[in-house]
Amino acid sequence: MILRPATPADFAFIRGLAGHPDYAPFITDEDEAGLEYYLNNTAHRLLIWQDAQGPAGLALYCEIGDPSGRVELRRLALARPSQGEGPVFLQALIDYAFHDLQAQRLWLDASAENIRAQEAYLKAGFVFEGRQRAHWFRPALGHSVDLMLYGILRHEWQLAKAPLQP
Repeated sequence: MILRPATPADFAFIRGLAGHPDYAPFITDEDEAGLEYYLNNTAHRLLIWQDAQGPAGLALYCEIGDPSGRVELRRLALARPSQGEGPVFLQALIDYAFHDLQAQRLWLDASAENIRAQEAYLKAGFVFEGRQRAHWFRPALGHSVDLMLYGILRHEWQLAKAPLQP
């Protein structure tokens, strides 16, 4: 598996994931102009996780180059959910943020009703940092839901990557 920059040829794959029933409530489906914006803006990085069969996932990083060193992992999704790839994918995204993007802090959010994502983030080493109540309006639900915030700091990532001492 590799992470590579997305290209316009990936837009159909990206939009297909956004429309997938597992992701549609949580991922914004942006048109080609919106996706093109991410490709041409240095504060963003739109990546494809690819295996021998082709695209297998996507990730969108934002706030790259912020003086604080924070980077947001705004969007992530796998083409084959529930196949056991999630932990490896999430670890690759965390490593990319700290190694390639030189992040000092990586953060992301999850909708309160997305328990599966919240559990995955905690298991990957993110720390729950707070809740914004009634933050997102969900048209399909007809009401607003809470936003859950998670973060991991560079030194926490380094500690987790350090080999165990005998």
